Amino acid sequence: MAKSHVKIKINGKEVEALVEPRTLLIHFLREQIGLTGPHIGCETTHCGACTVDLDGKSVKSCTMFAVQADGADLVTIEGMANADGSLHVLQEAFREHHGLQCGFCTPGMITRAHRLLQEIPDPSETEIRYGIAGNLCRCTGYQNIVKAIQAAAAKLNGREFKEAAE
Repeated sequence: MAKSHVKIKINGKEVEALVEPRTLLIHFLREQIGLTGPHIGCETTHCGACTVDLDGKSVKSCTMFAVQADGADLVTIEGMANADGSLHVLQEAFREHHGLQCGFCTPGMITRAHRLLQEIPDPSETEIRYGIAGNLCRCTGYQNIVKAIQAAAAKLNGREFKEAAE
């Protein structure tokens, strides 16, 4: 099978490679590029573990071909950290507010939450739950994930996060 040339900006760096036309974006990222942050979960777009940010949109990389990303600007969880290596505010909030347990969904969840906060800078709890509905977590029950996203939004908006009384 003839290979196709792709050029993708991944986490701020230009990457060029030859790929088979049938290569899924998730396999390209993990196997050819070595970015193992996005996880392979269901391979049917249901779980969201493979979520990446592609040209300003959350995309499930398990059902997109690498050739479809040619010319795109792509961000994975590896591209979320600050230039000095410190954690992104969302990564720190997930850590501080126990928004993860096993960690399998976390890269996709944080990547989606990042785009959500670009779309809605100060989302309500309902907007957060709706915004992350395409990303499944089998461990947490979502309460602490929502809390982490609320805390990150507060920090990004220059406010102190105040937890709601239970």
